[in-house]
Amino acid sequence: MTAAPRFDKFKKYFTKKNQIQEIVREPTAGGIIFRRDKTGEVEILLAQDIKNRWTIPKGHIEEGETAEQTAKREIGEEVGLMDVKIIGWLGKVHFRYRRVDKLVLMTTQIYLVKALGDTNATEKDHWMNDLRWFKFRDALDAIEYDDIGKLMLLAMKRIRQENL
Repeated sequence: MTAAPRFDKFKKYFTKKNQIQEIVREPTAGGIIFRRDKTGEVEILLAQDIKNRWTIPKGHIEEGETAEQTAKREIGEEVGLMDVKIIGWLGKVHFRYRRVDKLVLMTTQIYLVKALGDTNATEKDHWMNDLRWFKFRDALDAIEYDDIGKLMLLAMKRIRQENL
């Protein structure tokens, strides 16, 4: 009886490059962080990623954590604001991107978050090019993702209605 031929070493010639091998779901949470300046005008904190896109702080939900807990933790870790108040849930956004041979489907729960205490004591995380408070209109212009922009409008409506 002869052994079956081994084709493993030839496999690389027959598999398509850049083919998606796996779909991964990643639940994340983050926040639209706001404060009022000295004149009472609303400002939004945005982070600039390594591709120079402005976005909000967000990160992966860890085992045993709620989305709200994740949002608060990620804000502390990514922008250094520990004294924040979660006002409420605004909605969720869906992102998809490719990571080598994986298609990543990310769902991000977004919360409205009020910065308290020393709101100038921010510290950008290692993945950020910049971290900046924007006047609301400027933040809306700067934000890279339309879905987050829509939630920013919803956030502003709530801020005004509830006089936050």
